[in-house]
Amino acid sequence: MTREKAEAILTSAGAAGDDGFPLLEAAIACAIHDDPLRDAEPVRTLAHSACERLKERIGAEGPDDALSETMAADLRLNGDLLHYDHPDNTDIIAVAERRRGLSAALAVFYLHAAKAAGLKAAGVDFPGHFLVRVETGEGPVALDPFSQGRLVMPSELTRRALRAGLTPHVADRLDILMAPVTDRQTLIRLQNMLFSRAIHSRDYDAAERSALRRALLDPDDHRPWLDVAAAREKQGALTGSLQALSRAHGLDGVEEARRSSTFERVRLQLN
Repeated sequence: MTREKAEAILTSAGAAGDDGFPLLEAAIACAIHDDPLRDAEPVRTLAHSACERLKERIGAEGPDDALSETMAADLRLNGDLLHYDHPDNTDIIAVAERRRGLSAALAVFYLHAAKAAGLKAAGVDFPGHFLVRVETGEGPVALDPFSQGRLVMPSELTRRALRAGLTPHVADRLDILMAPVTDRQTLIRLQNMLFSRAIHSRDYDAAERSALRRALLDPDDHRPWLDVAAAREKQGALTGSLQALSRAHGLDGVEEARRSSTFERVRLQLN
């Protein structure tokens, strides 16, 4: 798959409704867009195995146990404790090959398998650590894909929230701490992480690509285009930066961007 084909897939995913969002294929397209000409079959093979094994476990076990045992025990998916910041931990192709990654990347396999098996599951954009919410007969529970899919008790969620800087009033609200996000938002969180790391390392080409993927995945959000513009400006691509700013200005809810002097500042650099 080429980078252009990956962008076409992401554009199509961005136009899809949340109920029909193609999480796995969009995640593959993100990985190919970042590093083209790779084989994505290990991802599809692992995802297929996860779906089949989870379906076998359902009925004999509760939905949360079935999901965590399938992903962590059967398929050996787990967090990378030794090399947490390694770029492969956010790349779905590398995660499939290594069986190691960050929570949001591992969650792609959890959520894809859960949907295929008829379980109700969703990502939880928990502060500093992505979780998976699974609906059970006793109510929703949180699983931690980074820690072998183990159950995270409400008291631990509160402690984690307090350590992340949330106020005690918010940290005691499980409805807030376990608020589900869409599959689209799950994948966008991964791109946000890649963008932050690329900016920190001053890899503005990689920052531009990750911001562009966010823009394609969520075409109604102006903020990714502002990040694309900033990354292009850092590379000296001023015309491309102006084009991205124009895309941002063309979206609703971007009054703050219109009031900024960024567009004029970049334009003046061309004169």
